[in-house]
Amino acid sequence: MAKGKQSNSEKLTQSIVHGIQGKKGQDIISMNLSNLTNSVSNYFVVCHGNTKVQVEAIADAVEENVRNKIGDKPWHKEGFENAEWILLDYVDVVVHIFQESSRTFYNLEKLWADAEIKEYESE
Repeated sequence: MAKGKQSNSEKLTQSIVHGIQGKKGQDIISMNLSNLTNSVSNYFVVCHGNTKVQVEAIADAVEENVRNKIGDKPWHKEGFENAEWILLDYVDVVVHIFQESSRTFYNLEKLWADAEIKEYESE
């Protein structure tokens, strides 16, 4: 890839992160899985919120931001029933929005520890 050029997955990841930041998502990271064998997507984006309402708001903001900036919708989404862990699957990028206790329990960062991890500031 030429220097300074972003892939579609990177653009999507940035749009997702901006949606999360707009709703005060915490401990935002992206995990680059593209160089790992048998990975399920190119990137995971992971964050958490403090309450069910905040987790739902983050997910809604991500969908809206991606739809407005990129014109894309999730291929699959789940977890809105109890909002402990909402997953938005954009195929190349999968978004995981947790409540803090569930994030600690599932510990995706450790599970995919071989991935390149980038941290983002919460706004």
